[in-house]
Amino acid sequence: MSTLIVGAGLAGLTAATELAAHGRQVTVLEARDRVGGRTHGIEVAPGQWADAGAAYLGERHTELKALITGLGLATVPTTTDGQSRFSVGGGPQGRDGRFPPLSALALGQLFDALDEVTRTVRADAPWLTPDAGHLDRTSAAEWIGQRVDHPDARLFFPLFLGEMMAADPADVSVLHMAFYLKSGGGIRFLNAFAGGAQEDRVDGGAHRLGELLAAGLGDRVLLGEPARAVEETGSGVRVHTDRGVHEADSLIVAVPPLLADAIEYRPGLPSRRAGSTTVPGCAVKVHLVYERPLWREYGLSGWSVSADGPLLSTVDDSPSADGVGVLTGFVTGREARAYAALDPREQREAAVSQARRLFPELPEPIAHHVTDWINEEYSRGCYAALFGIGDWAALGPHLTTPHGRVHWAGTETSTEFFGLMEGAVRSGRRAATEILKAYDD
Repeated sequence: MSTLIVGAGLAGLTAATELAAHGRQVTVLEARDRVGGRTHGIEVAPGQWADAGAAYLGERHTELKALITGLGLATVPTTTDGQSRFSVGGGPQGRDGRFPPLSALALGQLFDALDEVTRTVRADAPWLTPDAGHLDRTSAAEWIGQRVDHPDARLFFPLFLGEMMAADPADVSVLHMAFYLKSGGGIRFLNAFAGGAQEDRVDGGAHRLGELLAAGLGDRVLLGEPARAVEETGSGVRVHTDRGVHEADSLIVAVPPLLADAIEYRPGLPSRRAGSTTVPGCAVKVHLVYERPLWREYGLSGWSVSADGPLLSTVDDSPSADGVGVLTGFVTGREARAYAALDPREQREAAVSQARRLFPELPEPIAHHVTDWINEEYSRGCYAALFGIGDWAALGPHLTTPHGRVHWAGTETSTEFFGLMEGAVRSGRRAATEILKAYDD
């Protein structure tokens, strides 16, 4: 009884751990030289880490929280005390809370429209949503043009979608946008710190989850083994990597759709894992490091929102109260593509210049780090793949359907908390359960 797992992100490592606990032999094949997938830590000072990938969680993320506890880790709250800074027309200005200095009536109209379309979606099967065909054929950019006319709402919409989904409105269908928001717990939960999906972080960094799961599996995790081909033999399955051939009676492919589609399958898949309009999640994370969280001394939270980029938002991700200060900047959507095309010097200058405008109280950062997920070879985007026009109709019914002995995991296969760490963990457990029922009963 043996299973191969392609991908050592949270989904693959969760599946492998579950199967190993039930006595199955497992081998995890990871293309990178590290585990963790779209969780990734950067050491911003000796012994102090920041999340370059997935970072946040909330009270509804029950499987993730159980995993954190089971691994002996803890969480720390995301810091939001103090004034926010906004640059959404005119110069930067500070105000209490996270509501931007835009027309409350216009933003109310926007969120009413989002609530309305989100309520109609079937989170368990988006392709079966009433009027799914129309919603799947319409981009979020087209939809907002039809539903909202106030310039403040149109200005804020791509900022909101970038923060929530790392998406340009032109890249995603209305069906995908509405499903993502509903799957994640709804707009208010996804957008909130206290009591919401951004309430906490993993103490020491979310990358520790993957490292500890991999440590528990030991030499059953093989790095530098990108899967190139999958061959079913009737009684088993073979995975061809750059270093050799691995065999087992079953396989879980736990990588993003665009990567899964790049693998050769024999026999071929009846339907693709990604559609012609599926694009990588458009996210670049920038960490600006200071000697300490100096903004707090000026009554600032470190939270900002900007319409002029490249950092469309910033948040205080400082590792601890007595350590270095870390402002994490999110570059998303169309802005992320332009920023990723700059050379490192240009990237630093653009980020530091914007931080200087937003927070003139702060000195030059002592360090900066850029994590470009768009061009990351073995992720193809972050937070998650973006489903475009027609993708849900083509892909949705097949997301979790096994192909012979090939099973699927990854946050993009989860209709619960799609795109989040919670979705990844749940998908890994679902895939492990499928294997145990199919081959061990």
